[in-house]
Amino acid sequence: MKRKNIRPFVWVAYIFILSTLQIAAQRKAPVITGAEQTDLVVELLDGKRVALVVNQTSILERVRVHLLDTLLARGVNVCKVFAPEHGFRGMEEAGAPVDDSRDVRTGLPVLSLYGKNRKPAASQLDDIDAVVFDIQDVGVRFFTYISTMHYVMEACAGSGKEFVVLDRPNPNDFVDGPVRKQGFESFVGLDPIPVLHGLTVGELACMINGEGWLESADTCRLTVVRIRNWRHGDPYFLPVKPSPNLPNDLAVRLYASLGWFEGTNMSIGRGTYFPFQQIGYPDPAYGDYTFTPQAIENWDTNPVHKDKLCYGVDLRELAFPGGLTLQFVIDFFEKAGRRTSFFARPNWFDLLAGEASLRRLIQAGMSEDEIRLTWQEELNEYRAIRSKYLLYPDYAQAGE
Repeated sequence: MKRKNIRPFVWVAYIFILSTLQIAAQRKAPVITGAEQTDLVVELLDGKRVALVVNQTSILERVRVHLLDTLLARGVNVCKVFAPEHGFRGMEEAGAPVDDSRDVRTGLPVLSLYGKNRKPAASQLDDIDAVVFDIQDVGVRFFTYISTMHYVMEACAGSGKEFVVLDRPNPNDFVDGPVRKQGFESFVGLDPIPVLHGLTVGELACMINGEGWLESADTCRLTVVRIRNWRHGDPYFLPVKPSPNLPNDLAVRLYASLGWFEGTNMSIGRGTYFPFQQIGYPDPAYGDYTFTPQAIENWDTNPVHKDKLCYGVDLRELAFPGGLTLQFVIDFFEKAGRRTSFFARPNWFDLLAGEASLRRLIQAGMSEDEIRLTWQEELNEYRAIRSKYLLYPDYAQAGE
């Protein structure tokens, strides 16, 4: 029997395997955040007087060193620190005012952007040339770090200061939810973006600048140090919890879907060690699972239903892939007998939603699919705007 020549097939197989391994190697290349590109950052800031907008997430993950310490060690002239909600060290509970202080390690002044002022005063920028923003966002409109960024950009635009974003991946990298409408501007919704905006903070800064959303439609001198080895749709797991009540990856993934409950009379686990991973109310009708919210220092000292046994559901075993769902809110509204008292803080619910219609549609008994249809036109318009400001390959290119 004549032997077949298999060498061409072996060669093709070899090329295929080699290409596959190369692609796998590329995808396994470590994500390098803007802050971790130290030489580039130091070069950008050389000879400048610098202020940092940072918190506990502002670390160089591979060496576990804070950005502030790194820049000082490299000779950058850091003059002051601005602190967002939860403070410079991330120890203040949600909504608690952050006081001005002084960093014990470096002696630098730490100026609050979550107290009397949420935007740096012009006088606080007089002695600096550039402001560096390096805070891990979670991709959800009502997570307030992006509102802090917006206000700092406004201050830099008004004072002619450079604004530098050290970019980080978005762990909730989806585009979904209602777009914030005019008349619902607040610190949990400054810009007309959906609940899940599908941008890194660097891309969002470009959008804020480019769309003229700053005060008086000014723009700031913006520089973004881009992430390396990351594209939209790539999973990203946070090395440091972004706030006291988002202690792990599941809480981060569920945050957009459970955040609505802040406008209701339900507990979402604040005052426990598993916040944003359980839902309940002091009534056995709400479920077999139980938990009791209590005061926890630096987490939540006055949680909803404090010291009351709550009945509901435990989401810790839920294989939730991320994104946004209304089903949790709809289900518990039904368990509450569709009573309007379920929305204990209706104005706050509407600000979180960025509009008034969502609450009304839930009360009218509409399904999640029906409600989603009401978002689509504005979401499509937003997607068109978003596409202009992407700094990384988009979802459609994730398989390339």
